[in-house]
Amino acid sequence: MKHSLRIAPSILAADFMHLEAELCKCEAAPADLIHCDVMDGHFVPNLTFGPPVIRQLHKITKLELDVHLMIEAPERSVDAYREAGAAAITVHQEVSPHLQRTLTHIRSLGARAGVALNPSTPLQAIEDILDAVDILLIMTVNPGFGGQQFISTMLSKIQQANEWREQGWANYSIAVDGGINPETTPMVVKAGADTLVAGTAIFKGDVTANIQRLREAAAC
Repeated sequence: MKHSLRIAPSILAADFMHLEAELCKCEAAPADLIHCDVMDGHFVPNLTFGPPVIRQLHKITKLELDVHLMIEAPERSVDAYREAGAAAITVHQEVSPHLQRTLTHIRSLGARAGVALNPSTPLQAIEDILDAVDILLIMTVNPGFGGQQFISTMLSKIQQANEWREQGWANYSIAVDGGINPETTPMVVKAGADTLVAGTAIFKGDVTANIQRLREAAAC
């Protein structure tokens, strides 16, 4: 099954003093969903926000909220994020010892279930649970900070993930997160990615023009 291209602005790079206005720009551009990076200061160095902010975002935007949990023991928090308005919840394989159970529970809550892989985590780590994955988020930088440089060796991981999908072993969307801009977009789309998570490349400057640039780059 072919997945259409989706643009997911990462609000971590937005102006938090004018967040509602930033989301309005994303809607008008239009973007397809909003990527929300939740960090706990343990699994990753930074600390961001929790369910109360997700709840407020859900009230002020019509776009789906794609919540990326970069936290330890994410299984303890998925209910709260779903209740707050998350349409999709992604957890990291590296901190989810009972990953299949967690993904199945996310689905039972009515949300799409995603699994994220750090650059050093091989794709084979999820080979036995592919039928439980709605979203495969391939980190193309090490998580925790925005504005990092794209790790080009991740292209082969994206290609392998796409091959699994083409062979009928999986039906996930393939998202990429980290260093996504008009220069890297053609490479990841050619490799098989269909969801582009971008922060700085969207929120630095004109949001509408920046999203259009990504769509044009993806078509190259």
